[in-house]
Amino acid sequence: MFNKKMLTVAVATALTAGISAVPAQALEVSGNVALTTDYKFRGISQSDESAAIQGGFDVSFEPGFYVGTWGSSVDFDDDGSLGSLELDYYAGWSGNIGDSDFGIDVGYLFYDYPGDDGDSEGDYQEFYGSVSWKDLTVGAAYSDDYYAETDEFWYVYGDFSFPLLDALTVGLHVGYNMIEEGEGFLSSDEDAYTDYKVGVTYSWSDIDFELAWVGTDLDDDDVFGTDWGDDAAVFTISRSM
Repeated sequence: MFNKKMLTVAVATALTAGISAVPAQALEVSGNVALTTDYKFRGISQSDESAAIQGGFDVSFEPGFYVGTWGSSVDFDDDGSLGSLELDYYAGWSGNIGDSDFGIDVGYLFYDYPGDDGDSEGDYQEFYGSVSWKDLTVGAAYSDDYYAETDEFWYVYGDFSFPLLDALTVGLHVGYNMIEEGEGFLSSDEDAYTDYKVGVTYSWSDIDFELAWVGTDLDDDDVFGTDWGDDAAVFTISRSM
């Protein structure tokens, strides 16, 4: 994991140096904070089916490049040896194809668990890309050494959203996870699974209230011997700044 962390630092340093040379009017800085009843990532609870606090910020600059970081409280065990914090660092480019409604987003993402004692090999990197058209997005992500030493990992997904009312939006998501060594955190007979989400978001000013049904097709006890992959209702309050 040392080389991956060095790569992350190098990328962040180079991009930060590049940002300092960009005129101030070309920069856009934004932030976000959230409180959720359960931090579900790709359908699996990262907070032991308990509440989590989250937040991050992004810096974007012409012509479409961006860097950012995002963090969340996590809970994977009772003794704290796996850490209680996740920090993500990412950089990429996004933009539309000409004047069309087609968009592209490509980038690099590093997941860091700073409180991890090192035995679980939690830190990992991903390369991602997606194509969007209006409210539809399809994308993929790849990791050469996924969480918990599960080796190569592929993720393909689709997202679709549509408005019900001016302030009310429905969001749909489905993803397929392919893990080379699934027994790293899945049961020994699982190396792939599907995750899904159906949610309704009400927006008021800069605050979003989302109620979602999130789950997977995994059986009970398939994730570290827990029910973290079971379906659950998740309520999230978030604010963009």
